[in-house]
Amino acid sequence: MNMNYMELTEKLVKKCISLGADAAEVYLETGRNLSVQVLNSEIETIEEASSQGVGFRVFTGGRMGFSHCNDFSDLSLEDTISRAIGFAKLSTPDENNVLTDNKGITRVADLYDPGISSEPMDKKIKMALELERLAMKSPGISKSSGAGYSEGESEIFISNSNGILKSYKSTGCSLGVSVVAEKGDQKNTGDEYCSRVFFSDLLPLEKIASSASARAIELIDPVMISTQKAAVIFDPDVVRSLFGGIISALDGQRILQGASFLKDFMNKQCASPLVTIVDDGTISRSLGSAPFDGEGVPTRKIILIENGVIKSFIYNSNAAKRAGTVSTGSASRGGFSSLPGIGTHKVYLQPGKYTPDEIIKNTEKGLLLKEVTGYGVDPVTGNFSGGASGLWIVDGKITHPVKGVTIAGKAPDILNSIDMTGNDIDMNRSFSAPTVRVAGMQIGGK
Repeated sequence: MNMNYMELTEKLVKKCISLGADAAEVYLETGRNLSVQVLNSEIETIEEASSQGVGFRVFTGGRMGFSHCNDFSDLSLEDTISRAIGFAKLSTPDENNVLTDNKGITRVADLYDPGISSEPMDKKIKMALELERLAMKSPGISKSSGAGYSEGESEIFISNSNGILKSYKSTGCSLGVSVVAEKGDQKNTGDEYCSRVFFSDLLPLEKIASSASARAIELIDPVMISTQKAAVIFDPDVVRSLFGGIISALDGQRILQGASFLKDFMNKQCASPLVTIVDDGTISRSLGSAPFDGEGVPTRKIILIENGVIKSFIYNSNAAKRAGTVSTGSASRGGFSSLPGIGTHKVYLQPGKYTPDEIIKNTEKGLLLKEVTGYGVDPVTGNFSGGASGLWIVDGKITHPVKGVTIAGKAPDILNSIDMTGNDIDMNRSFSAPTVRVAGMQIGGK
């Protein structure tokens, strides 16, 4: 079957040109998804679906048109191409409408597990049921919000009129559970999930379950604190709330629009020397990895921030041409039905040398942050704000849970106040980071 899709993709590029496009890109995708949801020891839903689709990006006289379809009949394909060419004629010319001519492919090992689909369905259902049962076993847990297993596999083919023809296959699977701890009229939810490229790499059910129930229980019986400035220790799971907006602020398109608080920081210090952030699409057995991006540009390891200094913004082909630079292999696509945007593959914050316990022991007074609600860092202004819950630390010891406080600050101040980083990084998270301590932040309480 594969060979046909490869041939079809190449043939469709020629079809675009014969129908009047000056340049064309064809992005074809086939896939299969399975999702199993259980609640209270009963199967709620099992959904399995296969999908296919193709997106056509065409240029005529510097104008771009885009159209897509999921019907691969000759008539439908030709009709979709004609529509894309029609749309192009209505749009404004832009000299930055370019297609890559980079024929390279980055070798990335282990992105596809052929074993996922051969594991029996009843085993996957049993895993979800057992995960829920184990998470409910912990004392203090009163309700389940459900557990689930999901998997997906996809194959992507891309070809363009600059002679590019590439494809790759990938898989992913995931297990997760959510439970509620109750005490009097208090309610607190805890959840945990595990996602892997390979089925055999999924964590033991006990581990996922105990982590979910521990999270639900640890914030029961909170005590309100007074408004003050204190250290804030970001648990690895909430570091994203701090760095997500910073990654967005490094988006080349935002930089060009002036809509980023980091626009003037290239090769300048913007954070503590403890902060090194990498985006790497080439890590083997990693869910964000791929041999090339959404336009066919080979992926690479990009050092975004090194020892607190900004080293790179991220670009797709259009933004790169506009900025007078080259694509960083950061074109992201939400599938065949969307145009290439700009995104990351696998972002991680370089770990430090301390254990989480050492960071807590070295904190006289502070909040070990476990949950953040709200906006995090605004990429335009760099303002940070959010509702927060966690554990209060006095003299290096955890004393009681805290809920319903707010934390706020300006990203540059917060980033420069990072004074300890942990060694506890889990590279399997979509955004991997260790525990991070910010020396002082404004905490709003009573």
